[in-house]
Order: sequence, then C-alpha cells, then structure tokens
Amino acid sequence: MSEAETVAQRWQADLWYLAKLVGATIALFALAGLLAGVSNNVIAGFLVRMVFYAAIFGLLTLALNLHWGYTGMFNIGVAGFMAVGMYVMAFLTASPEATPAGLGLPVVVGALGGIVAAGAMGAIVALPALRVRADYFAIITLGFSEIVRLTLLSDLLQGIRIGDTVYGTGGANGIGFASVSGLVTAASNLPIASQAVGGLELLAGLIGIRVPVVNRFLYVVMLILFVLVYYVLLSRVGHSPFGRVLKAIREDELVAQSLGKNTDRVKITAFALGSALMGLGGILWLGEGSYVSPQSFKPIITFYVFVALILGGSGSNTGSVVGGFAFAAFLYEGPRFIRTLVRTNIDIQAPSTIYDALLALLGGDVIGTFGFFVESLDKLRWIAIGLVLVVLMIKRPEGLFGDRKEIAAAVPLSARGDDRE
Repeated sequence: MSEAETVAQRWQADLWYLAKLVGATIALFALAGLLAGVSNNVIAGFLVRMVFYAAIFGLLTLALNLHWGYTGMFNIGVAGFMAVGMYVMAFLTASPEATPAGLGLPVVVGALGGIVAAGAMGAIVALPALRVRADYFAIITLGFSEIVRLTLLSDLLQGIRIGDTVYGTGGANGIGFASVSGLVTAASNLPIASQAVGGLELLAGLIGIRVPVVNRFLYVVMLILFVLVYYVLLSRVGHSPFGRVLKAIREDELVAQSLGKNTDRVKITAFALGSALMGLGGILWLGEGSYVSPQSFKPIITFYVFVALILGGSGSNTGSVVGGFAFAAFLYEGPRFIRTLVRTNIDIQAPSTIYDALLALLGGDVIGTFGFFVESLDKLRWIAIGLVLVVLMIKRPEGLFGDRKEIAAAVPLSARGDDRE
C-alpha cells in the first residue's frame, strides 16, 4: 500500500472518529436538555454555541500545532496574533464616518489584510527565534502579545485626528467594523440558497427554534468549512518535504542543519504561516459581531488554546481538532449548560459566599450548598481544567491522539523482518 493510500485511509478513519464523537456529544447534551425540560430553542442555542467554540478552538489549535507540534517553537502569544489580524481587519472595514474611522473596504479585503498583517508580524517576531531557544522564545512571544494588547489600550493611539477625521484603535472603548457574518447573510440571499435557508427557518420554527439561532448555525457551518480547509492545508504541509524539515527541526535542529537544511528560513516561514492562520482565527471568532476591544485578547486566550492542544495531543492535526472540540464541549461551554439544566428544575436560593455555603451545609441545607456550587460553575471550571491537565500529565502526557504524532521521516523506519532482505 502506497503512502498516499495510507494517509487517505487515516484521514477517513479520523473523520469518522470525529463525526462519532461530535454526534454522540450533541446527542448526549440534547437528551439531557429534553429530559430536564429545557426548551428546544435553548438546547439548539447551546449546541450551536458549543460547535461554534469547538470550531474556533479547532482553528487556533491547528495553527498552534504548526508552531509547537510540528516545529517545536513554543509560542504563547496566540492572542497577540489574533489581535493584529482582528484590528487590521476592523480598521480596513470600519465606516469612514465612524469614530474612530476606518477605510470602509469590503469584508473580504479587510480579512485578507488582517491575515497578511498577522503573518508579517509573525515573520518579524520569529527573527529572535534564530538566536534563542525554547523558554526564551516563549517569553518573547508572550511579551509581544502583551505589547500588542497594551498598545491597543494606550491613549496615544486611541484617536489620531487627520483633517476632520479621527482614526485610531479606540483605546479601551474598542472599534466598530463590518461584521464577517454579513458574508453568510449575502450568501444565504442568493437565489439558490435563499430557498434552502427559508425552508430551514420554517422547519426550525415548527419545533420552537428562533431565527437568530438558525442564522448563527449558518455562520457555524462556514466555520466548519474553514476547519476542514485548515486541516487539509496543514496535513498537506506536514507530509510535504517542507513539513518533514519542520519535524526534523523539532527533533534536533542541529542534525537538520548538518544535512544542509536552511532551518532559519524554514522556521520563519512556518511561524509566519501559523501566525497568519491565528489572525484569521481571531477574525472569524470576534468578527461575527461588529465591535472589538483589547480586553478580548488577554493571555488567558492563549492558555485555552494550549489546553485544547495538550488535550488532543501536539504533533497531530486530528488531535488538534479533537482537543478543540473536547475543550469547548466539556470544559468551556458544558458547565454553563449544566447550570441551565439545574436552574430549569430547581429553584435555588444560593448563598453568596463559600463561607455561607459551608455554614448552610453544616446546618443541613444541602440544596443551598449545591446551589452555590452550581451558580459558581463558571469559576469552578478552572479547577476542572487544572484537574484534567494533571490527570493527562500522569495518565496520558501525549494527549488523546498523541500516538498520531507525525515523524520526520518520509517512510516508516520500523523493522520489517524478512522484507529487509
């Protein structure tokens, strides 16, 4: 069997596994909601939101996997590249009459500009990678991310008057722009698509699902298509000669250099490509709305993406997608849905502090203590994330799909017994 056939079979198996995982998770949450008496619109809204975040984290995790999983470059500045892409897109598409003003260009042009800007910034940031390694490079990327966020917050760039027009970042107030979701709206208004969308809205209305949920579902469909494009693109990169050099750098850069590979150029190219994809991920995430502020790009975003990649397994594109979905479904959005289930069935008067909750428990008020923890699920999920990371590091440090980590060699190097003769 040829390598191409082997890769094709693995893709098919991975897609089938992912389809089963997504289908089973959606069925589990939908059944739990129906049994708890939650309305169809609330259930559908949660499922669409869950898949939305799963797609977003899948996109960002795939991009990070190119840096860390393939090349071994420890990038903890994901949020910074997202911010560059999003703010350039916002400036290019914002109305010239707004404050701060923009150039009023089409969304597609703005998105392309944001991708190019994020990629160019990635190439600049990658230059120190030629002189530093591992933890030091991580510090550089973290510093870059915070420099971007604090620059966007600064009064110096908040508003710059040129003639009668004020340009700038808007500081803490942020900046408005043309929403990316307008592309989906325009596509759904085409003659062929409009009938299908109308039928979908009619069917959804019959089971109590409102139009805004349907509209967001259409946007999520576009995100899923981007995940497929990312997956195919990065899988092709990984199996190309360029990708094999990346993995050789990850294993031992000195050996790759001794074989005549220009590792400096390869690392800069890979980092620029991954940064551009992160910029696009930021655009697709925050571009659904029509407003963005620097507070959307805190370092915690980078932490989310790393948790998703660790969960799925670095070095594996399939693991990246699975990790993004598992993180979004069970750690990011799942606890909030559990709170909705409880609120629907139990009228809880929860204590305001953990001290009051413990006093209530000592007094025999189990429901009140339970209510406190339910109402605190947004905060308690951080504990859950920490526990998951600890368990993974002990039981399966390579992640769920760590066994799929791609080697640098173009052919299998395992012994083949008598076939070696």
